[in-house]
Amino acid sequence: MYEFWSCPIISKLVKICRDILSGSEQSQEPHTAASFSKPLVVTREHHVVSRKQLSPNALKVLYRLKDAGYDAYLVGGCIRDILLGLEPKDFDVVTNATPEQIKKQFRNCRLIGRRFRLAHIMFGREIIEVATMRGHHSVEQEEKNKSQASDQGQLLRDNVYGTIDEDAERRDFSINALYYSINDFSIHDFAGGIEAIKNRRIELIGDPETRYREDPVRMLRAVRFATKLDMTIAPATEKPMFKLASLLGNIPAARLFEEMLKLFLNGKAEANFDLLRHYGLFTYLFPALDSLLNKQPDGPELALIKQVLSNTDKRINAGKKVTPAYLIAAFLWYPLQAQAKRITAQGETPFNAFNIAMNQILSDSAKAIAVPKRFTIGAREIWQLQHRFDKRGGQRAFRLTQQPRFRAAKDFFCLRAQFEPELTELATWWDNYTEQDAGSQKRMVSELNKGSKSGGNYRRRRPRKPKNSSNKRHD
Repeated sequence: MYEFWSCPIISKLVKICRDILSGSEQSQEPHTAASFSKPLVVTREHHVVSRKQLSPNALKVLYRLKDAGYDAYLVGGCIRDILLGLEPKDFDVVTNATPEQIKKQFRNCRLIGRRFRLAHIMFGREIIEVATMRGHHSVEQEEKNKSQASDQGQLLRDNVYGTIDEDAERRDFSINALYYSINDFSIHDFAGGIEAIKNRRIELIGDPETRYREDPVRMLRAVRFATKLDMTIAPATEKPMFKLASLLGNIPAARLFEEMLKLFLNGKAEANFDLLRHYGLFTYLFPALDSLLNKQPDGPELALIKQVLSNTDKRINAGKKVTPAYLIAAFLWYPLQAQAKRITAQGETPFNAFNIAMNQILSDSAKAIAVPKRFTIGAREIWQLQHRFDKRGGQRAFRLTQQPRFRAAKDFFCLRAQFEPELTELATWWDNYTEQDAGSQKRMVSELNKGSKSGGNYRRRRPRKPKNSSNKRHD
């Protein structure tokens, strides 16, 4: 990793940045509009960002916009990550061209979004997102339907365009208000982002409460950036999160599902879970589970969830895949069990109660996060297979292994056994069974059935009575 901060020139630039942003004593405070009057410009020879580290497709977009007479910058996470010594994954571009003007320059462009109008430039599987520089809102603009805010201050529509200075003020965190110019390869720092990176601090630009009200998802992003970048959330930035967490209830369920994936499938799931619960944000993603965890803080529920997230982090950091269906099944398993128990107490059979509870839990969960059907189907299959692991006689064990979701269901069953002692022996049997060849598997089932005629929950069928030959039809 390049020791970016060991360079004396950079240290001097950081000092200049601190002086520009009203002095080191005020550096912990949110940056206001006055902070943007004189941005810090780091010339090419004084920073480590090289075009070799950038996506060739992103460079194509930048150069084409530049050649067409527009201003174009790389912005946000890609610049931040390179300064931190990380490999950037996404390359976002900002320009003074409108979405329609961008589309005219690229045949492989599609415009998306209503709340934020964006241009996606398609290069095979890589997408370069291009946004028009945002401006400030006014009553006149709201009347023209260019922008719209709710009674709580949340921005419902935000297609007001402006200058790069205004766009920087509209960015969420100071570490994301870094602009790389394709004209002279300099970095423009409008909000003390370089200093925030040095101090490893997540801080909102502007008044934190106002910014959270504009877009409550920023609270989730603050958590995700803090764990992903190994930073701390600045006191002024985290203070309003406790009282404004309820604003997440106004966010569309589909958007919260996308944020949930970013939080729990980025290799920092366990750390994100802890921070979300600390700030009271988790309940707006999985209310049923959060309620259960609050009622039983020392029960197996919390231990299982923590282990699931720890295992998820290990798989993702090892380059392995994790299906959201497995996470949904794990998060909602104990709420499902509790609901099925309540329905059984009302007189339903356990089998019917379980199926009714599945529908109710998934329906209630959809009010918070809109999980696509392909993942809820997967979660259902994992749940249903949990009740088949004790049925091993005859061909049942083999047939169970042929189910599409068997591996995920078996992993979850064995995980449950770590916190539910009554499942330990059965889980060990299945671990051994899946490691054997076909012949050994048959012997395991035979030995299981020797102890009892009903061993492995296998029941011999009664022989059919022969049909009466007199009842046969004769033509």
